[in-house]
Amino acid sequence: MEKTATTSAHSAPSFQTTHVEGDLHLQSKMKSLRTVHTLRVGATALALLMSLTVLGTSGNTLRVYEETHVVIPHYLPLWPEHFNIRPTVSLVIGSVFVILASIASLCCSQISTLRNKQTLHTSSTLAAPVVGLIASLISVIFFYAANASDTVDTFASWTCRWGDIPMGQQPHWGTLCRQSYAGLYLAILLIPVEAAGLGLAVWQGRVGRYVEGYQGARKSPALS
Repeated sequence: MEKTATTSAHSAPSFQTTHVEGDLHLQSKMKSLRTVHTLRVGATALALLMSLTVLGTSGNTLRVYEETHVVIPHYLPLWPEHFNIRPTVSLVIGSVFVILASIASLCCSQISTLRNKQTLHTSSTLAAPVVGLIASLISVIFFYAANASDTVDTFASWTCRWGDIPMGQQPHWGTLCRQSYAGLYLAILLIPVEAAGLGLAVWQGRVGRYVEGYQGARKSPALS
């Protein structure tokens, strides 16, 4: 009985029907392609989960700031007059870009109607880790550049300065300090994850093109 194989250059298996029985080289390449595809999807899913956590932690610090920074007469202000929230905003924006790109890539990889659109799938496979890598790098660089200032406080510098002071209500300085750095460290870890995802996408494309070319050569009348 003939065995059929389905795979494509940038997706899970979806090649045209061809003979693979007895061709150990082709079987090995197709197995490698499926493995790389699985690893790439796993890296994309991990980046999605990490970026959702960054959005949750950084978004919560912004929410607390919006609820507590209003000056109440006869009370000491909780936040300094000159305060730089842009590093935290950059983490939020960067995580949103990673989330959208990762969701698009996963949809194109897992939904058959989108996976069969080769141009769309190829673009999303490569674009997701590129967008995620750039967004993570910008967020981390901007965070450290702003947090290095000795004159203007950021969420991290201000909340961690008062982190040992117990608070019965918002803002809880110690919690906000930990959340600020949790979002930052996850954004840093996103960089190697996205770099790995990009490497896997390129590798998957190369193996997929090789398999397509190999199958085309086997079907050529000259080699029949």
